[in-house]
Amino acid sequence: MILKYAMPFLAAITLTLSIWSVKRLTPASVNAQPKVTPPTAAYAKQVGAVGLVESASENIGVSLPVPGLVTRVAVAAGDTVKKGQLLFSLDDRDLRAELALRETTVGLARARLTKLEASPRPEELPPAEARLNEAKAQLEDAKVQLRVLEAVKDSRAIRQEDLLRRRRSVESAEARTAEAEASLKLLKAGAWQPDLEVARVEVKQAEAQVRRIQADISRLQVTSPIDGKILQLKVRVGEYAQAGALSQPLILMGRVDELHIRADIDEKDAWRYQPGAAATGSVRGNAAIRYPLSFVRVEPYVIPKRNLTGDSTERVDTRVLQVLYKLPKTAELYPGQQMDLSIEAKGEGR
Repeated sequence: MILKYAMPFLAAITLTLSIWSVKRLTPASVNAQPKVTPPTAAYAKQVGAVGLVESASENIGVSLPVPGLVTRVAVAAGDTVKKGQLLFSLDDRDLRAELALRETTVGLARARLTKLEASPRPEELPPAEARLNEAKAQLEDAKVQLRVLEAVKDSRAIRQEDLLRRRRSVESAEARTAEAEASLKLLKAGAWQPDLEVARVEVKQAEAQVRRIQADISRLQVTSPIDGKILQLKVRVGEYAQAGALSQPLILMGRVDELHIRADIDEKDAWRYQPGAAATGSVRGNAAIRYPLSFVRVEPYVIPKRNLTGDSTERVDTRVLQVLYKLPKTAELYPGQQMDLSIEAKGEGR
């Protein structure tokens, strides 16, 4: 009897629990408004695009021609710099030591050239003139002795050998006199012109080596290529900085007195775009803030899309036409910030 009524009772309880569970798990339909107002159309016919704020000079990624250890960082993110101002420097101790050596070589080469140009020294002439006078005196003495022998009429009074010896003595004295005269003339003539040219070339070569080392040192002093602002700083003292193009530049900078927007227009809408078309930009997160934009130029080469939103449904094989617009000076935006653009277009959209 109990089983007769227990089974229907349990079935009723199970049915009730099932209905309650279904109602509890069924999501309620709520007519909710979005927390952030989406951007609205600004023109009757328009092309939508995503834009990225950048500096008027385009963002410049500062790099290095040679790698090295960073010894000094002279700027910080947000600093305004002038063209040629030091940004950071690398270790140059070995080049400084070589520069000192090369400068010593320049001094030595210049001293050698000065010595050649100043020759002969005034102190060198009197000794040379004295040697010439001595040679002349010896020559005169040898001639006198020869004349004495030649004056003897009786050939038996002198030996023929003595006469020949006196004549050779005169010839030797004449040769020494000629040598002394030539030496004095050479001394008075100064340095030989080819020797001077060689010395001048050696000076130029030494100076060129100094300039080369100075150029190598200057390459380790990284300076600002333009007047601008430091947007991002990724270099620290003590780090080893790599040369060449990096995925993340050591310093990112640009001229921010004027900001541009680089808009990506889908290639399927590119035919609808007219160069110079009017456009407005809305700030991400607040569509109510909208700025009128001024046309700058079109990048005439269609490229693969790089500005990705991260949406899982986003296509990454899209190609886009890039167009640059200028923001008004009153716009309070930052380089790298995204904006939604409405661009007046021709034809009907998709």
